[in-house]
This record gives sequence, C-alpha cells and structure tokens, in this order.
Amino acid sequence: MTDQTWNPLLREQLAWPWTNQLRDRLDGLTDDEYFWEPAPGCWSVRPRGTGTAPVQAGSGAMTIDFAMPEPVPPPFTTIGWRLGHVIVGVLAVRNAAHFGRAPTDYRSFAYAATAATALAQLDAEYATWLAGVESLGEAGLARPCGEAEGPYAELPLAALVLHINRELIHHLAEVCLLRDLYLNVHQQTRREAS
Repeated sequence: MTDQTWNPLLREQLAWPWTNQLRDRLDGLTDDEYFWEPAPGCWSVRPRGTGTAPVQAGSGAMTIDFAMPEPVPPPFTTIGWRLGHVIVGVLAVRNAAHFGRAPTDYRSFAYAATAATALAQLDAEYATWLAGVESLGEAGLARPCGEAEGPYAELPLAALVLHINRELIHHLAEVCLLRDLYLNVHQQTRREAS
C-alpha cells in the first residue's frame, strides 16, 4: 500500500470515533464530574499536599495519585485521573518522544485544576499527536519506535499508532461511562430527595 492508503487509514481509525463519538461526549464536563469519587479510596487529581496515594506527582498546584508498583487490585480512578493519564501518559510523553513536544512526564506535568482546562490540554495533545502521525508517511510508519518505547523499541511506529488509538478509545470510553454513572447517581439522589 502507499502513503495515501496506510497513513490515512491509521489516522481515520481514531479521528472518526474522536469526532463522531468520543470528543462530543466530553463537552460540558463539569468540575463536579471531573473530581467525583464514585468509590472509596479513589485515585484522582488533587490540590498539592492532599493526595492519598503513596506518590503524588505534578509540577503545579495539582498532583495526580499513583504508586509504583501499582497495587493489586488498583484503586478506582476518577474522571480527572483518567484524563490526566490520557493527556500525559498516553499522549504528551509520546508527543515529546516522537513529535517535538517539550519533554514531560507524570512528575513534571502541570495537571488541570478544572475540567475545562483538562479538556483544553486533551485537545492540544490530541492535535499534536494527530499532526505528528500525519507527518510520518509510509517510511515513518515503518521505522522502529526507538528507545523511548522501551521493550517495544524495535516495533514499527505503525504499531505504536495502533496502540495509542486503542488506549485513547479505551480510556475515553471509561470517562464517558463515568459521566453516565455520575448523571444517573445524581438523578437518583435528586428523585429520592424530592
């Protein structure tokens, strides 16, 4: 296949659900939803110094909870945590490694204190990722991922693109499900209070 076939197919694999399903479902995300803890002991994005996990990472006023190694079973995570993971661990780190973004990681990232800011961060990192993938062409998709991808260094960048697409769809679908749960729980609470 040619550049005109594989690269657009890989981009469309994420661009279609992003545009037609995922991103629209995130519009209007409230701060209450962003921070909502549907189960005890959730990991979240929190004001500095208030984290509950063994590690609180971040460079700004907010930190993200985590631990290494991850506990078994892992704690339930909030929408804020899941968006932080997608923004940093899925997109920003890869954008830095492959597409010229300034270096970042979980410890150096400035996490969003509001849902609106988190969505703006998500949109910016997604746009960088999509433009980077578009710039690869056939030769770029075939070249090895390199040392930034650790044990997957020898796999072609096309494999990384597919993996990131899967990660975005997976984690953002979780965010959408949590929004549905939030809405239903709060509607039920309002009905019971009436």
